[in-house]
Amino acid sequence: MSKVFIIAEAGVNHNGSPELAKKLIDAAVEAGADAVKFQTFKADKLVSKCAQKADYQKQATSVDETQHDMIKKLELDGNAHQVLINYCEDKGIMFLSTPFDHDSVDLLNSFEIPIFKIPSGEITNLPYLRHIGRLDKEVILSTGMANLDEVQDALEVLIKAGTSKEKISVLHATTEYPCPIDEVNLHAMHTISNAFGVKVGYSDHTQGIEVSIAAVAMGACVIEKHFTLDRTMEGPDHKASLEPEELKAMVRAIRHIEQALGDGVKRPSKSEQKNISIARKSILASRSIKMGETFSDNNLIVKRPGNGISPMRWDEIVGQKATRNFSVDELIEL
Repeated sequence: MSKVFIIAEAGVNHNGSPELAKKLIDAAVEAGADAVKFQTFKADKLVSKCAQKADYQKQATSVDETQHDMIKKLELDGNAHQVLINYCEDKGIMFLSTPFDHDSVDLLNSFEIPIFKIPSGEITNLPYLRHIGRLDKEVILSTGMANLDEVQDALEVLIKAGTSKEKISVLHATTEYPCPIDEVNLHAMHTISNAFGVKVGYSDHTQGIEVSIAAVAMGACVIEKHFTLDRTMEGPDHKASLEPEELKAMVRAIRHIEQALGDGVKRPSKSEQKNISIARKSILASRSIKMGETFSDNNLIVKRPGNGISPMRWDEIVGQKATRNFSVDELIEL
């Protein structure tokens, strides 16, 4: 990837409405994201009827509603997927979606989705990992709740199934919504990169945009961030999501940091070259010097401008004889 790949995570913040999903796509385009990502699942294959909701989901939804009932309302069928894929193509943004079951993997593959995003909750799902690995697509693997051994196991399954390591990006993440700042642990990105030699990034569940920006400064090549049209909307993920103007600010800041990182070669920049002679210094006469007089600490001084002999040559100049007369503050010449 030649630049940071920014995924605007719409997730289930469409509340089951394709029209609302289109508005989310519009917001992602307006923000300048590279891709907008949804979630593909069938509630009956994702959760059992007795599965409990997470604490953050309980706070954002009805206490009388099961996780299955909550998830069921957020499904998008195949026709809705096609509509949104077409809409993304018209708007010039990549459509992505995270599959949560085998049928959803096959559905997305039938649409020729270019990248498969594996969520943190599926990192220990061997049959699922093997299914995606066999597709030999680009893969983005989130690692929330995982330790390093579990990341290694997941990578081995994907690679053994047929996906080359070069096609895999691994995202550090903390699966809490919102994620406490003191549990972010961005240095884990470097741990993952050093351990496995893979591209790394960050799936950001914190409030605000500064941690994503910091992750880019630390070398993240992929950033994923939840967003919504309105944090006050009903639904499990709205509260921990960015609103459109915040998403736009995050993308803008990431692009600035991306430019600021540069190529790592230490050299004068194009814009500062003109200031070298102004800011640096040269060796000048501190008093009048007669031709034939020996240059010494007593008749030389270092001052601006910097378009004469560099002070780094001081020891070379001291002891030599003046080839002509020099007046006070005149640049020394040999």
